[in-house]
Amino acid sequence: MAILETWRNLAYGDGLDEKKREELWTKYFQIEKGIYEKILSDPAQIIEGTVKELADRYETEVLIMTGFLDGINESLKGYENPIDTMEEDTPVKIEIDPEKLYYNMVEAKANWLYELPQWDSILPEDRRKELYKEQRASGTVRRQTRKVYPNDKCPCGSGKKYKKCCGKNM
Repeated sequence: MAILETWRNLAYGDGLDEKKREELWTKYFQIEKGIYEKILSDPAQIIEGTVKELADRYETEVLIMTGFLDGINESLKGYENPIDTMEEDTPVKIEIDPEKLYYNMVEAKANWLYELPQWDSILPEDRRKELYKEQRASGTVRRQTRKVYPNDKCPCGSGKKYKKCCGKNM
């Protein structure tokens, strides 16, 4: 079984009871924040190594590093790591795309990450606000509403005039 599957079973599946899962996520978010603080302190760096080497570098467990690599995978420059098949000895690379990363942090509602002070030197505040608004708007479904007049067909689909159908109590 690939380590990503093990991580997902543990973090999302039936591997732990509710209390243990909450403890896992609390621990994970603290470690994740620490890793991002280090990565964002030098955002141009390209970090390479095996999954195990990165876990050792960031002083965490292989499973936690696997969860981290799963989370950051869509925020990398022009490539993705083979997260579905990776094992401890799989070589991986982290080269972040700052705008993608910020956008994805907002999408994940991870304010403890997108509010890190390191962002101040990476993306100007106005650009971060634009990305924030862009992401929030992407999840908003706006229905085109137009006024329904009494002689219009009823929007319920009955084929009757609005005044004879849903608009009877006008």
